[in-house]
Amino acid sequence: MQNNAIQSVSGREQKTHIRELGINLDRWYAIARSTEVQTQPLAAKIWNRAIVLFRDSAGKINALEDRCPHRQVKLSHGQVKGDLIECAYHGWRLNARGECAEVDYLAENQKLPNCKIRSYPAKEQNGFIWLFSGDETQAEKIDLLDLPEWEHLNYIATVSVIDCQAHYSFLIENLMDMYHGHLHDDWQAWANPVLDTLEENEHQVTARYQAQSYYKIDKIWSISQLFFKSLRRLHPEPLEVSYVYPHWVSTLGSDFKIYCLVCPVSETATRAYLIHFTSLNAFWRLHKLPVWFRRFIKDSLFGAAQKLLDGLVRQDVLMIEEEQQAFLQNSERKSYELNRALASVQKLIRSQAENG
Repeated sequence: MQNNAIQSVSGREQKTHIRELGINLDRWYAIARSTEVQTQPLAAKIWNRAIVLFRDSAGKINALEDRCPHRQVKLSHGQVKGDLIECAYHGWRLNARGECAEVDYLAENQKLPNCKIRSYPAKEQNGFIWLFSGDETQAEKIDLLDLPEWEHLNYIATVSVIDCQAHYSFLIENLMDMYHGHLHDDWQAWANPVLDTLEENEHQVTARYQAQSYYKIDKIWSISQLFFKSLRRLHPEPLEVSYVYPHWVSTLGSDFKIYCLVCPVSETATRAYLIHFTSLNAFWRLHKLPVWFRRFIKDSLFGAAQKLLDGLVRQDVLMIEEEQQAFLQNSERKSYELNRALASVQKLIRSQAENG
């Protein structure tokens, strides 16, 4: 190993290993896609907390602990009745505040049980359901990560779900280390990255690379590059990746914007939504067309990069899960790192976990 190798933070001098750290709960996490919650409750999970999501009669999203206070079974097995969620076991119905509101077999001389489960602040924005699982009084003081391209008519979206049996730190390091493009071969959008600058503060780490991009979306047929490798030509483009705790944002030139909305499930499981936006800004004639037609184009092309994105995810998940298994089998084994951005990432993870 070269002398200038940077040893990964092993945790031996720290109280808790980086691969065992928790999360800052006082943040908004994307816990589901809006389309996943229709008329039935949905079970979800964030950092060992079981959550049930459901819509009331007006379509508003509500989030509760996924347990009935009666016998502790999962509310997500039940159904929605008007503005209430009904337990599948005995039919107890709870309101959005987690209070018992109705019990059909309640006798005339009985009162409703004075029991309550926890409710969570939840918002629906940019196609996702966001949950705040920390101090409820802080929820309105913390901003959600904005995805302005989601509704913008000049951007085509593709969403890929990442489910990996690994600590979230492995995923973040994978996303921040552009040198791992070596893994992706035919799936990668870039080549020959070189780390240029690195900026960090208490909330964010930004790494800027100089790279070569395989795609240039500047002509009406340019989108076909996503499907036909023979049409791609390498050209220089800046590549910027940012860990905006707890999520990730990337831009490749002016053609692509990518987000990863990270939802840590447990110490050894992570779910995330990888959102790829392809820009149509270069097509000025398109911008003069009626809004309804541009909306039709945007909606029709949703998922255009699905094969590309899913291919990248499969390869990354395989490596990330192998990293996790290697750690579980021998946590004392040293790791070495040449990319200085990852030391900054680990520092941010540790400070947020300890302060959250």
